[in-house]
Amino acid sequence: MPDDAAGQDTEAGDEASAGKDNPDKAAAAIRWRDRHPGAAQTAARLTTTLAAALVLFALLLPNQLTLLTPGEFLRIPVEAIFGSALLLLLPSRARRVAAVLAGVGLGLLTVLNLLDIGFNETLGRGFNPALDWVLLDDGESFLQDSIGRAHAIGVAIAAVALVLALLVLTTLAVVRLTNLLARHSATATRTTLVFGTAWVACTALGVQVAGVPLAATSAAGRIQDRTQQIRASLADEQAFAKEAAVDSFGNTPGDQLLTGLRGKDVIFAFIESYGRSAVEDPLMAPGVDSALADGTEQLRAAGYSSRSGWLTSSTYGGASWLGHSTFMSGLWIDNQQRYRTVTAGDRLSLTGAFKRTGAWRTVGIMPGVTKGWPESSFYGLDRVYDSRDLGYKGPKFSWSTMPDQYTLSAFERLEHGKKSSRPHHTQHGGTHDTQRPKAHNKPLMSFVILTSSHNPWAPLPTTLAWDKVGNGSVYGAIKNAGKDPVDVWKHTGQVRTEYGKSIQYSVHSLISYVAKYGTKNTVLVFLGDHQPVAKVSGDHASRDVPVAIVAHDPAVLDRVSNWRWTNGLKPSPKAPVWRMDTFRNRFLTAYGPQPRSAPPRPAR
Repeated sequence: MPDDAAGQDTEAGDEASAGKDNPDKAAAAIRWRDRHPGAAQTAARLTTTLAAALVLFALLLPNQLTLLTPGEFLRIPVEAIFGSALLLLLPSRARRVAAVLAGVGLGLLTVLNLLDIGFNETLGRGFNPALDWVLLDDGESFLQDSIGRAHAIGVAIAAVALVLALLVLTTLAVVRLTNLLARHSATATRTTLVFGTAWVACTALGVQVAGVPLAATSAAGRIQDRTQQIRASLADEQAFAKEAAVDSFGNTPGDQLLTGLRGKDVIFAFIESYGRSAVEDPLMAPGVDSALADGTEQLRAAGYSSRSGWLTSSTYGGASWLGHSTFMSGLWIDNQQRYRTVTAGDRLSLTGAFKRTGAWRTVGIMPGVTKGWPESSFYGLDRVYDSRDLGYKGPKFSWSTMPDQYTLSAFERLEHGKKSSRPHHTQHGGTHDTQRPKAHNKPLMSFVILTSSHNPWAPLPTTLAWDKVGNGSVYGAIKNAGKDPVDVWKHTGQVRTEYGKSIQYSVHSLISYVAKYGTKNTVLVFLGDHQPVAKVSGDHASRDVPVAIVAHDPAVLDRVSNWRWTNGLKPSPKAPVWRMDTFRNRFLTAYGPQPRSAPPRPAR
């Protein structure tokens, strides 16, 4: 049958179906077609062509941006062949129901593939439909902080509209093509057999187009992968709960923990997105390496020594809390389900070990926390200062609520440099610091998060003299003079350059703080939480992050001499690389007794 006749037939079939529900509308459509036959034929052919193109696009769409090439869409999808055969075999009513279900399913698959692309570009992994929906809310919050509430709402509305459009259009497309198959079943059967034979032959011969196999099973493979992923996620929940319950340090008494650090003020500091790429990438490394070299010399002049190595983070490009909890818990926390499990349990965190001893006051400096943070109990912190408690009166720098230098200045004012036991009254009107001991009766263990190197890396703060930081209002002019993140993100080279500058700023702020305010009892452990997004670190970057220990007392570093870390703040390319979840046990072992053996399990 000629194409135009097929198009008219399909159009007429669609109108007949619609006419059952709305006779007036169907009659009007028929009258228009009778008055404009040429336009009707063109519209019918175009609509059918677009429907077929949309279905093929949905079936062949890859889930990684790097695979999005023309060759991917020149393949023969086996799902289309089997789907056509099934629809031809079904009776009329069942065929209509199957077409609608197939269309909705195809739309959902397309949405999931688009989510995969986004997650692969930011977090270095695909979207997990069992666990990752909560991360979309975090993404929306990040957009608000980066481009403003109005623009973020616009993006959210556009995303919802896109999802609805995909679901509706794929369903309509499949229904339209199904009607065409039903009206021309003989031709459709022969065509299905031809394409089925071609698919089998291409599979057997390994035929490729532009380096891509011509016979495709993309959609079926992804459905199978997602099914297995959901099953694995559900099984992992129980397996991980059992793993988290076994803790070699769980029963160690406080008086036997961290005996090698008694009397020391210990700071654990995370630098946001401080990854191996910052130290080794040809574009970013010169500036960052210079900052690390200058910092090493600055610390040496102040009487400090340092050692550095590498840790492999459990996350990439974002979800910093997964890296924090992995480092502190000694467990591999690579998804939200594991994070909820460990933070809701009673496993001994590294910071919690300090609290268990009773020998330290434990505090958290969390400028990135803007609301309640119930997980603080897991970290064993006597006092948490979030963004509302640090007294900042300046502007936000995109996502970062305040510059790192201000965060450290507030830390010095509120805790580290405090000379009085008077309660601290927060700006919320509450008195939260009543547990603060008399001046320096106890040393301080601090968990500090530095956020100035958080995506989108524009605008960036600049380093000030410490006595000029004040309440942060001075940063207003600095932000106004900074770059617009939208402009920065137009060019990959510019994004990477600004990222490198942000790491330099964070490193300099932290080292300058220790050199100015540190004492002979100061011990600093600082590291990155994860690598930056793939646009900065590259498509094949590792998950490694630098880690360093700084101390004035030589005995502190003597205890980790067998770690074979590099002297200075910049780790050698050949320095040891450990998984981040191994650090807790190594640290507790180095600065305390050997862990007690876990109690034997009862015999079954």
